[in-house]
Amino acid sequence: MFDKLKDLKRLKDLDSSLSKEVIEKERNGIKVIINGKSEIISISLNPNLNKEEQEKDLKSCINDASNEAKMLMAKKASQITGFGL
Repeated sequence: MFDKLKDLKRLKDLDSSLSKEVIEKERNGIKVIINGKSEIISISLNPNLNKEEQEKDLKSCINDASNEAKMLMAKKASQITGFGL
């Protein structure tokens, strides 16, 4: 039972740690900031770009930031579980 409580605490600590991590990606004046849980904190657009450029660059920024957050999440989870990546 105590092992389960320890595991639960570790998961809560992981969740808290990931929510404090900040990942920023920028491309052509478009900036996306997310936390380690892949939750979007802010998005800044570049009004000098046309709609298609903004959509393309925004999508790219979000995908890059999300992928980095996934890697960060996996790294931190492996530290807790003891499994290496």
